Amino acid sequence: MKALIQKIHVEENQSFACRTYRTPQFETNWHKHEECELLIITEGHGTALVGDYVGEYKRGDIFFLAGNLPHWFRKHQNRMMGSALVIHFKKNLWGEDFLRLPEMKQINQLLNSKNHGMQLTSEIQKETAAFIEQIDKATGIGRMNLLLLCLQKIGSSTEINTLTHDFSTNENQKENSVIEKIFDYSFKHYLELVTLQDVAAVAGMSIPTFCRFFKKNIKKSYFDFLQEIRISHACKLLHSTTKPVLEICYESGYNSWAHFSKQFKNVKQITPSAYRKEYSV
Repeated sequence: MKALIQKIHVEENQSFACRTYRTPQFETNWHKHEECELLIITEGHGTALVGDYVGEYKRGDIFFLAGNLPHWFRKHQNRMMGSALVIHFKKNLWGEDFLRLPEMKQINQLLNSKNHGMQLTSEIQKETAAFIEQIDKATGIGRMNLLLLCLQKIGSSTEINTLTHDFSTNENQKENSVIEKIFDYSFKHYLELVTLQDVAAVAGMSIPTFCRFFKKNIKKSYFDFLQEIRISHACKLLHSTTKPVLEICYESGYNSWAHFSKQFKNVKQITPSAYRKEYSV
C-alpha cells in the first residue's frame, strides 16, 4: 500500500470544496493534504487516527484538522457504509492581509494554532453542524460568509478537545508506506497477542530499529499506540452495548482486569464504569 497525498478538487466557480464522501470514496487510508479540513461524520463509526491521536468516531462527530496533518477515519467493519460531509479550504484562502484585520483575530489564531487536530463538543458541535449543512447548500458569496462565521464560532469556543499538538509530518513516501502497513496489521490483529517481533517483521526491520522508527514518526511507543486502539474499541462497546465491563475487558484484547482498568484510566482519565455512565446514550 502507498501513503496518499490527496489532491482536493475545487470547482471552477468556487474557492473551496464542500462535498459528501460516501463509501467507497470515504475509504481514504493514512493520508494528508495541504487544505484545512472541517468534517462531520454522517454515517458509520470506527477509529480516528489524527497525527499521534487514536480514538473512536461516530455519527455526528465533528473534527477540524490543520493542513498537512495525516489522518485516517477507519470504519469498524469493511461492509459498513461510511460517509462524511467535508469542507476543504486553504489557510491562505483570504490572504494574509485580510487575516491580520482586528475582526479576524480569532479566525487567524485558529488557522495558525499549533493545535493541529481538534474535535468539537457540546453546543459548538451542534452550531457547527448547522453551519456545515448550510454551506453545502449555499452558493456565491453566501457560502464564503457562512464559512467565516463558522470558523469564528469555532475560534471563540472553549468546547473543543485538542487531539494532537504541533505534530510534524513525514515527507518520506517510503517510510509513510511502512507506517500504513503497520497500521493495517495492527487493526487486523489488535484483539490478539501482538509481539514486537511480529510487527517488526511486518515493517521489515529489527526490533530496535522498528521501535526507534515508530517513536520517531508517531511520537509514542508501539505498545502505547496498540493500547489506544484497544481502549477505543472498549469505549465503543461501553456506550453501544450493555455487556458487563469484565466481558468488555476480555473482548478488547486484555486477559487481566487489573491491567485493562489501569490502562483505560491512563488513556481516558476515568474508570470504565464511569465512562459508561457518562457517555452512554
